[in-house]
Amino acid sequence: MSIQEIDIDTEELIKETAKRVFFGEGRFKATTQEIADAAGVNRTLINYYFRSRNNLFEIVFQDAQTKENAIAEQIIFSDLPFHQKIEKYLDLFFEQAKKYPYLEIYMVTQMNQGSCFKDPDTMNRMLDKFYLEIALEMEKGNIAKMRPEQFMLNLISLTSFPVSMRPLLQESMGMSNEAYDSLIEERKKIVMDTLFK
Repeated sequence: MSIQEIDIDTEELIKETAKRVFFGEGRFKATTQEIADAAGVNRTLINYYFRSRNNLFEIVFQDAQTKENAIAEQIIFSDLPFHQKIEKYLDLFFEQAKKYPYLEIYMVTQMNQGSCFKDPDTMNRMLDKFYLEIALEMEKGNIAKMRPEQFMLNLISLTSFPVSMRPLLQESMGMSNEAYDSLIEERKKIVMDTLFK
């Protein structure tokens, strides 16, 4: 293995570990030492690759956001029937929510600070396509007639709320992590039954 390959592997290991610590465990204020310990590397390597903890955090967050947007774009512009696009989106959303239960919470915080969706052209292109498909599904009678934006709000509310409010809801309902995970796994069918006739 070359030095360059080792560098790439070490850099990726640090990024994946940081993503797990920040968004999987919800430790947004974890120190570089805590991340280094979790990754099994020397703390100086984090400074070598990322300069600072804040820079690492920003890189990891931007990477997560870029991947999420790419997946959404791939689904929206696929040739799948609309119903299957929503199913695929739900599968990916809930899979990511299980792996990184605190990512959604952090994204909401960043949106409030104006740090999300830095590519409005791509977002507008995706929304235009999505809204057109929603309107066509309404004309076919597959979903109730409403403004396409309302359908989008329903989809987001039914998926994001139980994920972003997880700590509060889980504690309020007295549920273990396993019990709440089970509840979330049931969401796909409930969301599909709610959105489609």
